[in-house]
Amino acid sequence: MLAVLRAALYVGVILSARTLAPAADTYPVVTDHLNTPQAIPWPDGEVASPAQITLGKQLFFDRRLSGTGTISCATCHDPARGWGDGLTKGLGAHGDLLPRHTPALVNPAWGTLFFWDGRATSLEQQALGPISNPLEMDLPEEQIVPQLSKVPGYRTGFASAYAEGLTVDNVGHAIASFERTLVSRNSPFDRYAAGERDALNPAARRGLTLFLDQANCASCHRGANFTNQSFHNLGFRDQSDVGRAAIIPGATMHAAFKTPSLRNIALTAPYFHDGSATTLAEVIAFYNRGGEASFQSTHLSELALSAEDQHALVAFLEALTDPIVVEPPTLPPDEPPVQP
Repeated sequence: MLAVLRAALYVGVILSARTLAPAADTYPVVTDHLNTPQAIPWPDGEVASPAQITLGKQLFFDRRLSGTGTISCATCHDPARGWGDGLTKGLGAHGDLLPRHTPALVNPAWGTLFFWDGRATSLEQQALGPISNPLEMDLPEEQIVPQLSKVPGYRTGFASAYAEGLTVDNVGHAIASFERTLVSRNSPFDRYAAGERDALNPAARRGLTLFLDQANCASCHRGANFTNQSFHNLGFRDQSDVGRAAIIPGATMHAAFKTPSLRNIALTAPYFHDGSATTLAEVIAFYNRGGEASFQSTHLSELALSAEDQHALVAFLEALTDPIVVEPPTLPPDEPPVQP
């Protein structure tokens, strides 16, 4: 009788262990919530010319477009740093600490509103805004054309590429046109979505399942660029930065900031509008806690993710990496000095 009981207990333990064992590796289906960017969406379907894009690339890397001649667009949007700057908060031309973390430029052609508070409604506005901002590049708008007119290559380049020649609007158009060519769409996730089943490792596939389901990430991070282009209060304790409410006043937009793209997110630490999270693991842990304040987005709640789940989510986010590689251009030289 004792032997029978022991045998029954042994079988029960084995069956229980099998029941509690982790589920077999699966290949989650990529839903319509997530997809891969296709053709670049040019405004009004008017594709920029190669000459316009080349001008924009030169301007993007040219420090002469700042009032001090010390920084360029690429200073804060550095290709070597995932098109961010790697700083908690950005630094302006005069060394001033900026109020927010620099958002990375990844697939900006698919954006609809720009900056953390969405104050720019076009990529052209986004391109020009920091140039004339006294805290950032500090080149007043009325000085942009005179400054660039000192460079023969820009005078002739704009005269050739634009009917109106060198104007402030054309400077914005040229830079925005170059920025629209910054495309990331061949990450391991994109290859997996296209049918390459083993492009994602088991941890990343588990992370994708969590991303779409328990973690509820896709409620905000969705579409071709993993963002709903909307604004949310994430529940930070410090809500002194009013965020979107400075543009659209009201309690619902207080301390709400734009949902960033997750493409190349592994390359663009630190994170959040204030740069307060230094790693993706810290970001996931923050969301797992469900925020820190009583006033926050209704999308947030405690997730009860295990340590293994959190690791899997980080693995999936890392699988959204497809670096945008651009070599800095040769810049047109200054006007040669007049010989006496």
